Amino acid sequence: MRYAALVSPVSPLEKSPKPTTCRMFETPLIEFFSRIHPASPFGFWLPVLFGLLGYELYRGMTPGRLAGLCLAGWLAWSLTEYLLHRFVFHWIGKKPWQRRFHFISHGVHHDFPQDSRRLVFPLGVSIPLGLVFYLGMDALFAREVAIALFCGFGAGYLAYDGIHYFTHHLPAKSRLGKFLKRYHMVHHHTGVQGMWGVSQPLWDYLFGSQKDLRGA
Repeated sequence: MRYAALVSPVSPLEKSPKPTTCRMFETPLIEFFSRIHPASPFGFWLPVLFGLLGYELYRGMTPGRLAGLCLAGWLAWSLTEYLLHRFVFHWIGKKPWQRRFHFISHGVHHDFPQDSRRLVFPLGVSIPLGLVFYLGMDALFAREVAIALFCGFGAGYLAYDGIHYFTHHLPAKSRLGKFLKRYHMVHHHTGVQGMWGVSQPLWDYLFGSQKDLRGA
């Protein structure tokens, strides 16, 4: 080690590359499962959603009604995405456990936005949450309506995951892609308290939390 240091000195002015990830948990097993490949939600949820859609059609729901309920489910997801991002993920309390919650749920993503393995919810989180949302819909609506709504809700969630990955890791070529990428980067890198929508800006416009991109 001494010889290597002598023949290959490091300039004191040379900056170390910024780390792209960090350790979140002391327990190795929990730390391992805190990382997930961004394609994992699609591998699990797409077969589930297609299976439920097939079940609905098999049970006799018309394609038009199914499409309408799926659209309503997608709108429900888009509002959920906005509310979670704005009021839960960016909530920072004063107590240590509250700050810890913020860091685990979302702060780590803002500190290390290029960490692709912490970009989407681990399945150990998304599956229980998906079950909670489905049971809530099933309690409020008839079973066939709840299933169709959940399919649209789940499709919205997958669109969110896919668009979120795209904005951080893929080049934007289309006009829409460039808009979504810039929209999310303004949220990340300018310090504005807004731009809460990731997959779309609908609720930002409706609630007045959309910012002017012209000066960004």
